[in-house]
Amino acid sequence: MTWVIGIDLGGSKIALGLVSPDDQILSRRRIDTDADEGVESVTARISAQVDSLILDLPGGETIAGVGIGAPGPVDHVSGDLHTLVNLPGISNTPFRKILHEKLSLPVKLDHDAKVAALGEFHFGAGRDRDSMIYIVIGTGVGAAIIYEGSLIYGESNSAGESGHMTVDPNGRLCHCGSRGCLETYTSGPALARQYALAQGETITGAEVTRRASAGDATALRVLREAGRALGIAIATIAMTVNIEQFVIGGGVASAGDLLLDPARESLKDYCFESVAARIKVTASSLGEDAALLGAAFMAR
Repeated sequence: MTWVIGIDLGGSKIALGLVSPDDQILSRRRIDTDADEGVESVTARISAQVDSLILDLPGGETIAGVGIGAPGPVDHVSGDLHTLVNLPGISNTPFRKILHEKLSLPVKLDHDAKVAALGEFHFGAGRDRDSMIYIVIGTGVGAAIIYEGSLIYGESNSAGESGHMTVDPNGRLCHCGSRGCLETYTSGPALARQYALAQGETITGAEVTRRASAGDATALRVLREAGRALGIAIATIAMTVNIEQFVIGGGVASAGDLLLDPARESLKDYCFESVAARIKVTASSLGEDAALLGAAFMAR
């Protein structure tokens, strides 16, 4: 086993971790994404942080490779980023190639949800399962399917784009152009938007979650609505692929049972009773570290 670096490229921040041969994150860095500055700027700043982490290595050790999770859609084979609706500044770029040239290290890149799923599956909430669905809810919503230990990509690399699964065909307009996407109900910006519509106050999705935990009636109602939409998506996925373990990660998942209990109730209305009875919906046990550890696993 070797030392590697895991990177989580997010909509607003980039987290990096130096991961030891026994899968411990021994050193960390965190910077703003600032994707509007363009791919050269983003990769240059990532490269500077990797160089900084290398200085934290024990004497005589080297980095064998770097793994990075990026918002989708991505091409995990070429390492190219496609049209990223939340990060247009780095869309349609050969991101892996550019970063590899800056680092002179092997780099592997995949969809952030798939990378975090690897972390949860091998080291977190899914480690005792053969198969698992991971749904990450933050600035956007993504998912990954692991079946009998292997990630499922689909024929055109789009398996797991559940953020744009329709949960209400007459629902809210999504920035992807469709209506009623899961992302329009459960993402952090969606929570903030619904709270503002109800209360006339502009706050973040994280603040909605905090207020719900403190008993704010409007925030609780917004989270219940998000949970019901999540339950519809879970039921649809479960009926399609018959995988029973669902792990929910990302910033919004910090709401815990305030989000997950409505999802557990809602899913019962949208799939067979025999299927619903076996579905387990749990929160991530690794939190933000899921992406870092999954990226490190991928790098190895």
